Amino acid sequence: MLRPIHNKVDYQEALAVATELSSRTDLTCEQADYLEVLIKVIADYEDKHFEMSKHSPREILEFLVEENQMSGSDLGRIPGNRTLGPALLRGERSLNKKHIKKLAKYFSVSPALFLG
Repeated sequence: MLRPIHNKVDYQEALAVATELSSRTDLTCEQADYLEVLIKVIADYEDKHFEMSKHSPREILEFLVEENQMSGSDLGRIPGNRTLGPALLRGERSLNKKHIKKLAKYFSVSPALFLG
């Protein structure tokens, strides 16, 4: 059942559910809708409680790439297209749902961080 996030325990539980659902390829329409709303609830909590949420999705991606000592090509391999990584970092391409799911899983972060 979808409910507001009131504390860190709720937040961790919501992240676990979002991570599980975003890693699946066989979601029903209802599950996909649930995931979409859950990501928005997570993003709302992060906006209120985490400074990092004040940054754009591209800035967050740049930070994660730098922290993991990756190149743009390395980044592109995550969604399966080496040329996509540098384009994302330059702001020439936008993240879609598929990219967000793969990046969130790879970096072990909430998909909500990549929503602008």
